[in-house]
Amino acid sequence: MNTTDFLTISAAICPERDCLVFEGQRQSFLRTNERANRLANALAGLGIGKNDIVAILQVNCPQYIEAYFAIARLGAIMVPLNFRAKQEELVYMLGNAGAKALLVGSRYIETMRAMLPRLSAIQHIIAIDDGQPDMLCYEELICSGAADEVFTDIGDDDVTVLMYTAGTTGRPKGVPLRHSGFVSYVLQNVDPASPEIEERNLLTVPLYHVAGLQAMLAAVYGGRTLVLMKQFETTEWLKTVEQERVSRAMLVPTMLKWVIDHPDFCRCDLSSLRVLTYGAAPMPFEVIKKAIAVMPRVKFINAFGQTETASTITALGPEDHVIEGGPDVVEKKLKRLAMSIGRPLPDVEVRIVDESGQEVPQGETGEIVARGPRVMSGYWRDEQKTAQVIDAEGWLHTRDMGWVDDEGYIYLAGRKDDMIIRGGENISPEEVEDVVCAHPKIEEAAVVGVPDPEWGQQPVAFVILKKGETATTEEIIESCRARLSFKRPRDVVFVESLPRNPMGKVLKKQLREQYVQMSR
Repeated sequence: MNTTDFLTISAAICPERDCLVFEGQRQSFLRTNERANRLANALAGLGIGKNDIVAILQVNCPQYIEAYFAIARLGAIMVPLNFRAKQEELVYMLGNAGAKALLVGSRYIETMRAMLPRLSAIQHIIAIDDGQPDMLCYEELICSGAADEVFTDIGDDDVTVLMYTAGTTGRPKGVPLRHSGFVSYVLQNVDPASPEIEERNLLTVPLYHVAGLQAMLAAVYGGRTLVLMKQFETTEWLKTVEQERVSRAMLVPTMLKWVIDHPDFCRCDLSSLRVLTYGAAPMPFEVIKKAIAVMPRVKFINAFGQTETASTITALGPEDHVIEGGPDVVEKKLKRLAMSIGRPLPDVEVRIVDESGQEVPQGETGEIVARGPRVMSGYWRDEQKTAQVIDAEGWLHTRDMGWVDDEGYIYLAGRKDDMIIRGGENISPEEVEDVVCAHPKIEEAAVVGVPDPEWGQQPVAFVILKKGETATTEEIIESCRARLSFKRPRDVVFVESLPRNPMGKVLKKQLREQYVQMSR
């Protein structure tokens, strides 16, 4: 099986069910399958075939999903471009990928025109929304293509998506993801489409992100209606869940906080929501604790993974979000809720290793490494960077630090580059953040290591206070002394917000640079 079968199967089982809902428009599985076939045949007429690269620059929309299945059915490779990327990054990604064709949304057309002189390999540009005199028209291609099924010899290990990581340093790295990687995850974790069971999946995570792509493929295979939002907006999200009777959704921690803190939260009928997955960034304990309290019918799942692993490799399941039992059980569950990313999924191996690649004893901190059918075989056209992250035995070094408890639950201890080393002692930023955020006046905190002439590094906390609160540096540091000892922050910087990437991860490199500038 490959990913192209997901849509074919669901279109056969529940043809008239809504596959896509977008801005008031609805499209059935049968219609979506037909349009994907028509687009595939039209692209084939343009000379697009197996292993050709077709990029797309657009926000979430039905055409994005049609295009994925059309490209995949030709055995070609889709490159979902980050629409927030700078022009120089886009030029690099398109050139590095070797894109032969590009689908572009109307808001990015002028950007693409400015880049075209530097993109000589691109033979076809397709305007998704509006007709353009110098571009092919998406809808005209759909109308011109035959509705016949497209049959291509696609191997399980053939690449279906080339996704570029949004690194904070250096150029983006191309991650080739295979059909087998997505199939392995979906078959293990998703029930196939059923004519009797209907679910509605709200997708706000961008499709250029691996979590968005994984969620889309899982929904299509499961025969779930995909309710699409171009981009996340809190009021619109609440309204959509209520109006469309959404049963599943995924949010990054920042989004979840905005949802449960929104003035309209209690006024909206969210009773249809049954499963809420979160991930892509660490979840503040107070946020998930409040979410569990205000949404008691919802099953929460903490999904951890990265682009290089075709998304989720460990999960903290719904049962781990039910805080019940005796005092010892409750204490253990609260600790897991605050710090754990759960246990490995069945189709991946996960270990915690030291600098030499040897597995560390239970409870000791090391680097999280993963191996399995979903893990990439290497970066696109970059043997040097591949050798830095994949060892001789095929283990992917994630650069995430962690440790494992006696029941196999993994706990994050920060990024390898973010680990603070003070006087030879390792300090986990997440451990310090957990204690800092326990202060009743603090809304959120991020801890980074900054240079220190005596100790090498010292932990510094960047803190957002709750509305209306005031505090001093000494007060915050003293509140940490009993639980952290030498790990406590040596300075506190009060800020209005924390810098984040589009998926909500705090950009700690920027905070370190900001502190160094402040200290000069």
